[in-house]
Amino acid sequence: MCAIFAHLPDFWHLSFMASSAPILALKDARLAFGDKLLFDQLSLYVSPRDRLCLVGANGTGKSTLMNCLAGMLELDVGERFVQPGTTIALVPQDIAVPEGERVIDFVRGLDEVRDGVRGEKTVLSEHVAEQTMVRLGLSTDMVGGPLSGGENRRAALARAMARQPDVLLLDEPTNHLDLEAIKTLETALNGYPGAFILISHDRAFLNAVSSATLWLQRRHLLRMDHPFSEYENWSEQIIDLEIKENKKLHKLIDRETEWLHRGVTARRKRNQGRLRNLKDLRETRRSRQVGRTTVSMGASEGPPASQLVADIHRIGKQFDGPDGTVIEIVSDFSTRIIKGDRIGLLGPNGAGKTTMLKMLLGELKPDTGRVKMGQRTEPAYFDQARREIDITLTPWQFLCPEGGDQINVRGNARHVVGYLKEFMFDEDDARSSIATLSGGQRNRLMLAKILAEPSNLLVLDEPTNDLDMDTLDQLQETLSNYDGTLIVVSHDRDFLDKLVTSLIVMEGAGDTREYVGGYDDYLRQRKTFGPKKISTKDVGGKGALKTPTKSKDATKLTYKDQRELDGLPKVISNLEAEIIDLNVQLDDPEFFQKNADGFAKAAARLEQAKIDLMASEERWLALEAMQEAFLAGKI
Repeated sequence: MCAIFAHLPDFWHLSFMASSAPILALKDARLAFGDKLLFDQLSLYVSPRDRLCLVGANGTGKSTLMNCLAGMLELDVGERFVQPGTTIALVPQDIAVPEGERVIDFVRGLDEVRDGVRGEKTVLSEHVAEQTMVRLGLSTDMVGGPLSGGENRRAALARAMARQPDVLLLDEPTNHLDLEAIKTLETALNGYPGAFILISHDRAFLNAVSSATLWLQRRHLLRMDHPFSEYENWSEQIIDLEIKENKKLHKLIDRETEWLHRGVTARRKRNQGRLRNLKDLRETRRSRQVGRTTVSMGASEGPPASQLVADIHRIGKQFDGPDGTVIEIVSDFSTRIIKGDRIGLLGPNGAGKTTMLKMLLGELKPDTGRVKMGQRTEPAYFDQARREIDITLTPWQFLCPEGGDQINVRGNARHVVGYLKEFMFDEDDARSSIATLSGGQRNRLMLAKILAEPSNLLVLDEPTNDLDMDTLDQLQETLSNYDGTLIVVSHDRDFLDKLVTSLIVMEGAGDTREYVGGYDDYLRQRKTFGPKKISTKDVGGKGALKTPTKSKDATKLTYKDQRELDGLPKVISNLEAEIIDLNVQLDDPEFFQKNADGFAKAAARLEQAKIDLMASEERWLALEAMQEAFLAGKI
């Protein structure tokens, strides 16, 4: 394998040696769980003030490698070296403040959590703990139990960083954090006096904090002494070189197979060594699948949606706070979601994003205003908490709850194992307990379920958590090609920039605004113009539809227009009913045989009814916008 890297530029190399004396190292490490070999002959050296990001596909062993570095797991083969006096702290993916415990006590270490150096306990002073908590946006009087995922994550980061260990190991530190907290963490890491290694799927975060990149793939670790921003070019060059190497290997296998077919039996005793070599070549070929693992996702589209997916008119929602104060979630917010929109929902933790999603789905009623869903809207909801997953099941059972081995995907019956392979699960994974899966694998499983469901509205609450970058790229491509409407909650800036057409931003204290474009566009609009609601929305590519705004030029509807507006809902309802009836008739296999002319007329009428429905919906939207613009101008 090392021959490949002889052709790389000087700074793109397989680098096991540190730039200075290492304070933490693994040498020739090997680790397997049962029959699954995670890594072999792996070496890694960490120097003071290294800023390393660790990337690789889900299931390759990134979290396991971090546990080995922390001394939480013993290697099967190889050595772990720690410079005497070096302290190490690991922040794993899933960690929470115990219920009823004060967060400051958790950060100080009064629960006897170790700092990573085996046998050593560290209890911090209240002053040091408070300083770190405040810097990470935590209240010093918080108590564990009712904390959000973001608050638990910040508490775990505070506990580790307050001790300023020589090596900080962070496994998906940005999960559940809002953008403000992520930027705070970026600042803290850029000023951190020690070394750190972190796993993250957040490209913008990695670009901001890393100075070198580790790539764990096919049981080996590669190192590039440049930040993550160079990773794509580096990895593509490595893959191209591997393709050339594998072409040579394939030719050798073909020659060996031809020789084998000419008479294995006659030469069996004489050539056992050569047969073993052929077996090794095949195994090498199998293990060296060139290129990154591809997830072949596809969203299953439901019945055609109305042009209007949801009409949100002056909604308000508030809750009573624990201290008797009123918490304003959203106040006087209006927008329309049109078929084909890709909307990002953004806001700090606790702003009420999940509450907003539930109102949009009809699961929760607003206190004021109204949410009107399109009549043919079929939503599919990806839950941030993954509450729908029963971890006692296998992936097979999860996707086939009625039994059997078939799942309906995009209108076609598929074998469950074949479908799961599109999400990087093999047959053994399909039969294993979900409890044994990593966070990223559970996320992929939930996506497999959601994307198989017929829908024309996908609502995704933090879908990128725990995903590796290749899966994230494929998800992004799938959602970009999705023919329905998308609403996604995410704090991944790169993901939002490459996917959404507008952002609904919950600024806090009930202030909710909508901005055209992705995250970078939102920042530019705020910087240039200040908070500003979007003014137009493209409807199906057929021109701009005005969003209600205060205008002195807005005129009252004429009597004729008002009558038309009042009558259009019934017209639309009748057309929808007619379309359903015509589809039922045309689905009858005997209709054409009994009455060919009637079949042709029904088919023609169906097409015309669809055209009439589209025109009626667009006219209704235009008249509604005119009326609301006039009413807004009077306020």
